Amino acid sequence: MRQALFLPPFDDLADPEHLIELAVLAESAGWDGFFLWDHLLYDAPVRDILDPYVSLGAIAQATSKIQLGPMVTPLVRRRPQVVARQAVTLDRFSHGRLVLGFGIGDDGGPGGELSAFAENLDARVRGRQLDEGLSVLTGLLSGSLQQHAGEFYRAMDVAFSPKPLRDGGIPIWIAARWPHRAPIRRAARYQGVVIIEMTDPADVATLRGQLQEDGVDLESFDIVVLGRDGDDPQIWADAGVTCLMTRLGPYALDFNLVRAIVGAGPRISI
Repeated sequence: MRQALFLPPFDDLADPEHLIELAVLAESAGWDGFFLWDHLLYDAPVRDILDPYVSLGAIAQATSKIQLGPMVTPLVRRRPQVVARQAVTLDRFSHGRLVLGFGIGDDGGPGGELSAFAENLDARVRGRQLDEGLSVLTGLLSGSLQQHAGEFYRAMDVAFSPKPLRDGGIPIWIAARWPHRAPIRRAARYQGVVIIEMTDPADVATLRGQLQEDGVDLESFDIVVLGRDGDDPQIWADAGVTCLMTRLGPYALDFNLVRAIVGAGPRISI
């Protein structure tokens, strides 16, 4: 099982030098991944927020081994064609270490992160928009000629180059709030699932069964769980999780405290 960090670029971490220092330290301390939240707004007292894609470009240049990526991006508030260009750029900057995380997003934050910018608030509509956006995104990442005219997006007579660096393209993980079934079915079409709000490792067996029902080959699929500092990684590893993300924050982030946790490294080596 891999062990990764899941950090919000908020407040005391909304500093490029702090993020780069943490990423370099994480790599040297033995963490397998360094993933940044993707938000425009967040609940008080969070105030300062950095963009993950720009931040990851700097992190990619400062590191050489650790996986990295936005986790997770509400694709409904980003243009898939722009994300495709950003993703390939980050993939090449990092020499094939990028992982992309996507979800439908929610209306958190002051005044609502979606409603503040007149985004659609109907979760079912956002689900359809995410599915179509992912289709456009993956088509553009493939480098093949695209002919798409859909409900939300259009990509006609276009082919993007260069393609992602690694064979098989950039892995895509889909966020799913446990135990909702629809996002798990969506995730089954990609390379992994990021399970939110799963607290009992015994539930992983149920999740694995659902994924197999949806046609997933679990030997080549990532099951990612969001944990907290202090969680016992061995329990999650024994349950069949392939990556445990240690979540820090989002409130009252203190750089020195975060640095100490990152520098201590993963709790076990698996």
